[in-house]
Amino acid sequence: MNVASLIYDDFEDLEFWYPTLRLREAGHTVDIVGEREGMTYHGKYGVPAVSDHPFDILRPEAYDVVLVPGGWAPDKLRRFDAVLDFVRGMNERDAVIGEICHAGWVLISAGILGGRTVTSTPGIRDDMENAGATWIDEPVVTDGNLVSSRRPPDLPDYARALLTAIAAREQSAS
Repeated sequence: MNVASLIYDDFEDLEFWYPTLRLREAGHTVDIVGEREGMTYHGKYGVPAVSDHPFDILRPEAYDVVLVPGGWAPDKLRRFDAVLDFVRGMNERDAVIGEICHAGWVLISAGILGGRTVTSTPGIRDDMENAGATWIDEPVVTDGNLVSSRRPPDLPDYARALLTAIAAREQSAS
C-alpha cells in the first residue's frame, strides 16, 4: 500500500515516527509529504524528518492511506488547501485515514467528521464535537476508514488498528 505521511514543523515526534516506521516495517511504501520537497522539518523535541514530496503533488488516487501526526503541526497543515483537498479525496475514496492527538484539526477543517465516532487528545474534544463527531475517550477508535487515537501512550493500539484497517482494504481489493 502507498502511504502519505503528512509533515510540518512542531509535529509530535513519536506520533509521526512511530506509525511511519511501523508501516514501513510492515512492507508499505511511506512517503513523507511536506510543504516543499527536500525540506527538513523538526518535531517538538527536535527529531528531524525530510519531506520526499511537496503537498502540491498529493492526489488521492496515488495513495491508499494518509497519516496525520499530532503536535502543533496540524494547526499548520490545515491551512493548506492541497492538504484539505487531499484528505477530503481520501475520505471520498474510503481510503484509510490515520489521525492522532491534535490531528483531528485537519479533519475538522476538511469537513469530514460529521456523523463520525472518533477520539483525540481531550484538549480538542469540543472542536471534534462541534464539527459533528461523537467523541469517546478510548485509546483508539475505528469508524469505517477513519482510525483515530489520543496520544503517545496509545501508539501501540493505534499502530495495530492502522495495520488491521489496511489489511482489510488489501483483502477487499484482492
